[in-house]
Amino acid sequence: MEKIVLNAKIRNVFGKKLKSYRKKGLVPAVLYGHKVKPQPLFVNLSEFNSVFSQSGTSTLVDLKIEDGKAQKILIKEPQYHPLELKPLHVDFYQVKMKEKIQTEIPLKFVGESPAVKEMEGTLITPRDSIEIECLPADLIHEVIVDISKLKTFDDVIKVSDLNIPSTIEVLTDQDEVIASVTPPRSEEELAELEAPVEEKVEEVEEVEEAEKKEEEGEEMVGEETSPEKIPETGQETPGEKSEEK
Repeated sequence: MEKIVLNAKIRNVFGKKLKSYRKKGLVPAVLYGHKVKPQPLFVNLSEFNSVFSQSGTSTLVDLKIEDGKAQKILIKEPQYHPLELKPLHVDFYQVKMKEKIQTEIPLKFVGESPAVKEMEGTLITPRDSIEIECLPADLIHEVIVDISKLKTFDDVIKVSDLNIPSTIEVLTDQDEVIASVTPPRSEEELAELEAPVEEKVEEVEEVEEAEKKEEEGEEMVGEETSPEKIPETGQETPGEKSEEK
């Protein structure tokens, strides 16, 4: 795989002032690592997106800070804006080529499961990555998981079934299932699932109806006791009689 290069500039801006720089297409970043003094940086938004789409979090990137020498880094998962989905901040971890690192390698599911296609089952993939430890030079971009092996509902793919180079130590439990297929639900099971929902809807409707009746009752009581609603009969009130006496 060809080297992936990302350019960066030294950053001397912090806090609320960063907002205007983000509008200009600059992403705040920080470089850190083992025995490495944290270095605030800026990277170009479009360039970063292009690099990250190739590297992800498991491929070494050559980070070039201005005119300095390129440094080997791993990109950590960026912090994204919840609405605009643009990176707000990103961390770069500087690696030492002779020191082992712990990271995660993504799983890429390929192929077609006969249990899904022919038996209408549902593919279950509890994990999208595995934890590993290795030297930086031994990192691989992703692990391929062929789900065509899932021919029946009894078949499973475990971590131990993955094709991992011997230079990489897998930290995830070897017996953990990463892919399986569940059978389709029967009409009886679907009915059981829908029943609690229908009961809940009925309960809500009953509560709303009771609240409505209660409100109407309060309004009627209020109308009966309100002085403004006492009809004029022409008779003297007790208060008027006492005043005349």
